[in-house]
Amino acid sequence: MIKLLLLLFSGAKFGKLFLTVGSMLVSIVAYSFIFGWMYSVGFVALIFVHEMGHFIAARQRGLNVGAPTFIPFVGAWIELKDQPHDAETEAYVGLGGPLLGTIGALVCYFFARNYDSNLLLAIAYSGFFINLFNLIPVSPLDGGRITAVLTPRVWLVGAPILVAFFIWQPSPLLFLIAIMAAPQVWKAIKYRSDSIEGQTYYAVSAATRVEYGFYYLALTIFLAVMTHDVHELLAAARVAN
Repeated sequence: MIKLLLLLFSGAKFGKLFLTVGSMLVSIVAYSFIFGWMYSVGFVALIFVHEMGHFIAARQRGLNVGAPTFIPFVGAWIELKDQPHDAETEAYVGLGGPLLGTIGALVCYFFARNYDSNLLLAIAYSGFFINLFNLIPVSPLDGGRITAVLTPRVWLVGAPILVAFFIWQPSPLLFLIAIMAAPQVWKAIKYRSDSIEGQTYYAVSAATRVEYGFYYLALTIFLAVMTHDVHELLAAARVAN
């Protein structure tokens, strides 16, 4: 029995599973010191659902991808061992996270309303807000990966939005994202549609641009409405209590 357990622990697949589950538990414990364990479990679960959206989308496009890894107060990511070969594939993988993450938050919202649970409502709010934030159109956020299929110059719109967020709520995480986004913004400034990259990686049909533009706007508007409405419900609940 001991030899069997050692064999399982040494397996590569078990190691990846252990890393995902272990980092999730560490995140739950870290968040619990501030928000309590019940909220933390739901919050981390919604992040997991978001990342699995990317995971599933990447697998659907035949990309080799690792399981999610979590870092407390930073979030989570999946390791793309195979990078997308074109902007449409990158947009597809980028859209998978916010789309499935929104569905997860919506399920949580319906349970909150059905059972009159402010806890579940708060968890749903965090899910809607995080997915909305991730749709800011600047790389490395998901919104930047999705809108790049239109043109990388869209990132010049997302950059001031990110700066506004930092002014509104300064945080080390936003500063880190800004550092990561800076080279991408510079890339957007220099981007030319007639460049080699523009004629290869970013060469997509007009129909594809319209399709992803529609998905992006529809999801952004839906998340903005839900984030606002759930915030108002939570505010009303605080006043009532």
